[in-house]
Amino acid sequence: MCSDVPVQATWRCYRLAVHSSRGRPRPRLRRQFQVAFAAVIVAVLAAALLVARHSIDPGRGSAGNAGSAGGRPHPSSTRPTTPSGPISGGTGSPLSPGWRGSGQAVTLAFGGDVHFEGPLAVRLADDPATALDGGLSRLIAGADLSMTNFESALISERCTDPQPKQYVFHAPAAAITAFRAAGVTLVTEANNHGEDGANAAQAFAPYRAVINGQRIAVIGATEVLDTDLATSWTATGTKAGLASAYQEDELVTTVQDAREDSDTVVVFLHWGSETQQCPNSVRKPLAKALVKAGADIVIGSHAHVQLGAGYLGTALADYGLGNLAFYATSPPSTYSGALHVTITGRHVDRYSWRPAEISGGRPVPLSGAAATAAVHRWNGLRACTGLSAAPEQSTATVRSETHPFAGPSITPLPG
Repeated sequence: MCSDVPVQATWRCYRLAVHSSRGRPRPRLRRQFQVAFAAVIVAVLAAALLVARHSIDPGRGSAGNAGSAGGRPHPSSTRPTTPSGPISGGTGSPLSPGWRGSGQAVTLAFGGDVHFEGPLAVRLADDPATALDGGLSRLIAGADLSMTNFESALISERCTDPQPKQYVFHAPAAAITAFRAAGVTLVTEANNHGEDGANAAQAFAPYRAVINGQRIAVIGATEVLDTDLATSWTATGTKAGLASAYQEDELVTTVQDAREDSDTVVVFLHWGSETQQCPNSVRKPLAKALVKAGADIVIGSHAHVQLGAGYLGTALADYGLGNLAFYATSPPSTYSGALHVTITGRHVDRYSWRPAEISGGRPVPLSGAAATAAVHRWNGLRACTGLSAAPEQSTATVRSETHPFAGPSITPLPG
């Protein structure tokens, strides 16, 4: 990244990123039991954030803006071992794995890494509105919300202070136009190329949207940090930086908090080891911890190759979405596509892979026999993940979704 330009201000201007706005402190929602008829207690949610923060397309899927930053107690603060108010953990509670919220299905589409380097930089300079062409649009068509990882720092001026790392990716504000034109709803900068918050509260704060009456929360974080930059790039209470997955107590607590007042909780991670098509030693325990905390979908990218997807209990996990639009020139890095997940509250109705192959930096959707072969190959990647092809018993409980974090379950990989 480039450290001389305030990334947060640029993101705030274009209202794109998951975690970058200087939002207002968001008060916690307070709930009460309401008694109806003869001693029958109906669990209700007293309030919810009704609009989303930082959407690329504020009108899409009923998403709008909502402040989000700051304010929650540190994970070491006392948390109830059982939920207070109407959250009872039964079928009428977001803490129940069977929770379906409004009962309306929502389709989410997720793509992997996008940057504007190489041929994409040329296309972006020529015409931002067509930089990603129509391939990406076709891959995410039909989704109520689409999301990808923006593998760059977004800067508004020339990069005069590149950080001491092998790959320094950055893009101008024209990238916003390209994402908009492609129909992408949301991107995250929680990765090892950009910084995503003015402090830890903002970096971890979820993106929120209401779609089809369903309250969607999306949390972004990175497990990938250059060893010599990990400390300086990690957000703290007073320092800008990244939402680091190694701040596991903070990440788990963020998921638990979102679980209490969201119908669907998504965690999008920058994680794994480059070019490795099986999960490393961090991915599996981290995914398990997040699902136990209440995440319904745990996905991510970074390896620049695809990894397997499947069920972790009743939750859906994808250990690697691969590249979406990138300067890759040969397989398996050119294998691209989008994961579509249709979910009703916490119930994953179905998921599918819509395959593509990168050419000239852009994803070209596949069809016919080529698409069939690509999906078969993608399904085969599940073999080394420990994930299942069908849902199993939920690993989340009321206790695991509300009890203070007892980790850590992960340790940094050798640098």
